[in-house]
Amino acid sequence: MRDAKEQPMYSWPEHAQSAEVLARLTPPDDALPAHVVQSVRDILAAVRARGDAALIEYTQAFDDAALTQETLRVSAQEIAKSAENAPQDLRDAIDQAIQNIRAFHTPQRQDGYSIEGPGSAKLEFLWRPVASAALYVPGGRAAYPSTVLMNAIPAQVAGVERLVVLTVPGMVESNPAVAYALQALELTEVYRVAGAQSVAAAAYGTETIAPVDVIVGPGNAYVAAAKREVFGRVGIDAVAGPSEVLILADESANPAWVAQDLIAQAEHDPLARCVLAASSEAVALRIMEAFYTRVEQEPRKEIIRQSWQDHGLVLIAPSVEAMVDLTAQMAPEHLQVILQNPPPPSALVAGAIFMGNYAPTAVGDYIAGPNHVLPTGSTARFSGPLGVHAFMRPTSVVHGSPELMRAVASAGARIADLEALAGHAAALRKRLES
Repeated sequence: MRDAKEQPMYSWPEHAQSAEVLARLTPPDDALPAHVVQSVRDILAAVRARGDAALIEYTQAFDDAALTQETLRVSAQEIAKSAENAPQDLRDAIDQAIQNIRAFHTPQRQDGYSIEGPGSAKLEFLWRPVASAALYVPGGRAAYPSTVLMNAIPAQVAGVERLVVLTVPGMVESNPAVAYALQALELTEVYRVAGAQSVAAAAYGTETIAPVDVIVGPGNAYVAAAKREVFGRVGIDAVAGPSEVLILADESANPAWVAQDLIAQAEHDPLARCVLAASSEAVALRIMEAFYTRVEQEPRKEIIRQSWQDHGLVLIAPSVEAMVDLTAQMAPEHLQVILQNPPPPSALVAGAIFMGNYAPTAVGDYIAGPNHVLPTGSTARFSGPLGVHAFMRPTSVVHGSPELMRAVASAGARIADLEALAGHAAALRKRLES
């Protein structure tokens, strides 16, 4: 890697339209390549047509795992056996995370409301849980017990009765932490199927896996494409892309800590997007010196190097106002604000915001309580973290009465006349005749 003095730095907002800044600050409109989308469509069609047989074939081809109908599901005994190998301190940490995540999400549960409408009619708005949800837990470069917690706990708070866990073959058996998370949350319907084929199974159903109402959880490009394709058949949380962070820092920021936070983001994936916006070149240089020094000591340094080389960006934004505008432009998944005089969080645009030197993104990833399943690719402009709402379905209710009809039928019929919908108008006026 280059050293800190060779690190390109761009002024913000002066260089807002430069090709290099735009390419690294804002992802392309569709990060899903055409060949991925076509492959996913073929997989979805095959699973929809051939059920378990297609699931088994794709699992053999993509995960090199030989399954049968009987072994698609992970047994309770297998979960318990693996969970026994989780060290006590790790169990305690997972238990603490469960407590914090549940405490944060419980107030999100909505009960709806009831008001008195026209003619003293009772009007209601109901929030009720969906009947079933699939929780995708990725494998790949690491095991993610934290994603089990972040997916499942909001669904449990919502009151979803049936929760289905989809994960890569071998995940439960080889990762006691994942097994303990499943056990601690009493998640018993677990399948060793992953990728686009698991999304297809959850959306359409197979002989072994009954379909669900909602599919949530992060995954690779094939999982993201599959979720997008089945949306409408089922609900989804989002179409997730590579992870990203924007860090706003001034002289009050600890350079070594900020450098480590950039590393923590970059180690996710070679496609991870890391942006530092410093108040001056001097601040940026101190942070980048710490970054380049530390990278060489990291176990995942090859991933970090690739991520930073391809997607890293350093901006110089000398005013808080410029930094606020930058958050609106990038709308990052994670936003760290380490400024002596920070703006209020309500002025910022991000999926999750972390304020101060003592709030690294990692505290939100695991233990603080807010959800780490977040909008990526600038979609924080209009969406937010996974929460209880993702597992709820709203319904409105009108309680009819003669008084309601006397209060609104004539006006409603007049609007229907304007729209040339005679049947609608008659449906209202006939109730006035009586």
